[in-house]
Amino acid sequence: MASSWRRQWTKDVRLNLLAGMTATLALVPDSLAFSFMAGVPPIVGIYATICILLVITFLGGRPGMISAAAGSMAVLMTGLVKEHGIQYLFAATVLTGVLQYAMGLLKLGRLMRYVPGGVLKGFVNALAILIFMSQLQYFTGASWLMYVLVAVTLAIIYIVPRYFKAVPSPLLAVAVLTFGVWALDLTGVQLIRDIADIDASLPSFIFPDVPWTWDTLLIILPYSLSLAVVGFTETMLTQDMIDKETGEQTDKNKEMRGQGAANVVAGFFGGMAGCALVAESVLNVKAGGTSRLSTLAAALFLLLLTVLLGDVLALVPMAALAGIMLMVCVSVFDWKTVTQIRSIPVKETVVMLVTVVSVVWTHDLAIGVVAGTILHYAWSAATGKKSAALEAEA
Repeated sequence: MASSWRRQWTKDVRLNLLAGMTATLALVPDSLAFSFMAGVPPIVGIYATICILLVITFLGGRPGMISAAAGSMAVLMTGLVKEHGIQYLFAATVLTGVLQYAMGLLKLGRLMRYVPGGVLKGFVNALAILIFMSQLQYFTGASWLMYVLVAVTLAIIYIVPRYFKAVPSPLLAVAVLTFGVWALDLTGVQLIRDIADIDASLPSFIFPDVPWTWDTLLIILPYSLSLAVVGFTETMLTQDMIDKETGEQTDKNKEMRGQGAANVVAGFFGGMAGCALVAESVLNVKAGGTSRLSTLAAALFLLLLTVLLGDVLALVPMAALAGIMLMVCVSVFDWKTVTQIRSIPVKETVVMLVTVVSVVWTHDLAIGVVAGTILHYAWSAATGKKSAALEAEA
């Protein structure tokens, strides 16, 4: 036990620190974008990400997995914020955490054994497509300089590691582009400060200013239940994906308990509910962040950037961040589903496509996973074939 704990903190210290810093740079625009999506001030997403990362670092079950404010959950918050205000969102976030902690106690993580392989492939492919689509906004109406800077970013990311590996190439790309745009005084380049102002203050404890009555519970419960289910689904599937990437088997129920505790803390510190993020988790692992130190580094670096280096963070070009996210799209997408489609069973391909289309059409990961899973088992029942999970259970 002691050796396992030591490995989770002391393995490849330099690499994990740098990987966490790299993941932070991807978290910043996402946290801002998800705040806008939910209809709340930008700092709400930042506070949520800091709180969730700090708590999940110590209580989570999957070292190296990045959890933060999430787009899949942000879309579920808009109605609550619009109709009842931000204080109800904080209360709903706390309740979401309580529900997720209960999911961990009830060991619902074992349900992931019944999610078919086609659904998992569809999940990651849909995520890659959604991430790609989310970056298109930065190219709309952009000048040729945007395309050049993105190309330079991708060149640094893919070419530099052949000759220099001391610093993760995405982090190096951000540093080079930020300095280059500033030094050359390039005009017409969109920076983080053009998207939102970042409030340079520490998150502080708040008690949601709502009536603590049954009426309030009836208002927030439907939202919290939806948030808990979507967060559970995305977190468990992301954990499956990272486990396969690292060749490890980690505790899903412990992760859900950690996610629950993290969301409770986020709600009490002015943050929105969140869960594991595929893109940032993949980026962290690809950069060498497989220990708890990487998530702690991401949390502290984001806190440092927000509170002390907000002016520097504001100068980061969106082209650099868009380039990183495009790299993540390429890494996340399961290219075998395209290049080796003839060798994949027809049922698995159809289930994968239904999952992808459902997620991309609705922008709801839970709907895609449910649709793909139902199709898989309905197909199996119609053909009289049991799934591998059901056979193992039998």
